Amino acid sequence: MKFHLIQLPNGKNSGQSSCLKLVLSALSLILISSIPLGVLKSSHPPLPSPELGSPRNEELDNKCDVFNGKWVPHPQGPYYTNETCRLIIDQHNCIKFGRPDSEFMKWRWKPVDCELPLFDAAQFLEIVRGKSMAFVGDSVGRNQMQSLLCLLADVAYAEDIPHKFSSDSDMNYFKRVLYPEYNFTLAAFWSPFLVKYRDADPDGHSFNSLMSLHLDEADEAWANEIENFDYVIISAGQWFFRPLLYYQNGQLVGCYKCNENNITSLTRYYGYKMAFRTAFKTLLSLENYKGITFLRTFSASHFENGDWDKGGSCGRTRPFTSGDMKMEEYNMEFYLTQVEELRKAEEQGRKIGLRFELMNITEIMWLRPDGHPNSYGHSMNRNVKVNDCVHWCLPGPIDTWNEFLLYFIKREFLPSLRGKLMKNA
Repeated sequence: MKFHLIQLPNGKNSGQSSCLKLVLSALSLILISSIPLGVLKSSHPPLPSPELGSPRNEELDNKCDVFNGKWVPHPQGPYYTNETCRLIIDQHNCIKFGRPDSEFMKWRWKPVDCELPLFDAAQFLEIVRGKSMAFVGDSVGRNQMQSLLCLLADVAYAEDIPHKFSSDSDMNYFKRVLYPEYNFTLAAFWSPFLVKYRDADPDGHSFNSLMSLHLDEADEAWANEIENFDYVIISAGQWFFRPLLYYQNGQLVGCYKCNENNITSLTRYYGYKMAFRTAFKTLLSLENYKGITFLRTFSASHFENGDWDKGGSCGRTRPFTSGDMKMEEYNMEFYLTQVEELRKAEEQGRKIGLRFELMNITEIMWLRPDGHPNSYGHSMNRNVKVNDCVHWCLPGPIDTWNEFLLYFIKREFLPSLRGKLMKNA
């Protein structure tokens, strides 16, 4: 397998038209050869492709789909280890806590019709110079940010930005750092439902306690902070399995798994749909928000032989292959629900110049039951003694998400670079 990495220009202009033509030709080839479509293939029918993209991208999308592919052996191993990256938190540090196998770190995602470039930390930091990026969602979103911190550590370490937290525990969920050499800010806003929520169980909060969601009010934890960010990666998932009360316009409209006869029973997908609708509407309504929004799709768990609280585990050491195990229908339903809301937001965003992109990892990650901590990670809640088949080991398959992220932001960067080159010609 041969990987092609581009080098960023050093900013010097020779003034010679022949050099400029060579640069523009190279950029054109890159643009033509590396644009995704958004469908997948594996052991069952592919997830339906959302109708996304401006006319400019629709023409290019026919060239390559980075989400259509398979996991292939990559004996070179990961970009980093738990020894070379000191930023891995205990929850994801599988090798530190005794995981005996290492093969799960030696696979790469290989698209069918093109190459997904290797992650280039220097290139990433040059593209985001002077910009800001935020991960909004639950702890799996924070998991991706932790992966990115380790990938970038090959070039630069970030400095923590002091922040006032409402409690000590918030320090585990909210994070903001700065790469001073690049003036690049990276942040994580923990918001497991994306909308306003509170505990509703008279017995207090637990991992399966009843919670109230105000489905038409964005969670201020991120909504009040996000307006000036250039890139926003938004996601949500596993928290919608718990018992939930749904409120709209301040009124209780129904619930999921609340076991109350006098309350209308609604599905978890109803709450999921409305939460993403509100999140996207919030971004569309912010006067100064000019960023690119990425929906990172639903990340499935892989509990076998029981649920998370009934002894379930995920001890596999290799990816699924074709025909191994069919993805559960609820994963498909979560995926379709959020993508439908993204389609609506993309249509509205086009009218006002806002971009919405799809990072379609659902089926790709379903094929990686081997990538979770299982019993080889320490939860941030030290009293919890369950296997973790939701989050992902670092290093591990979640690093691929940031290969996708670089692929997309590079796609946005190259046309502007090309325009600058032509202007300076």
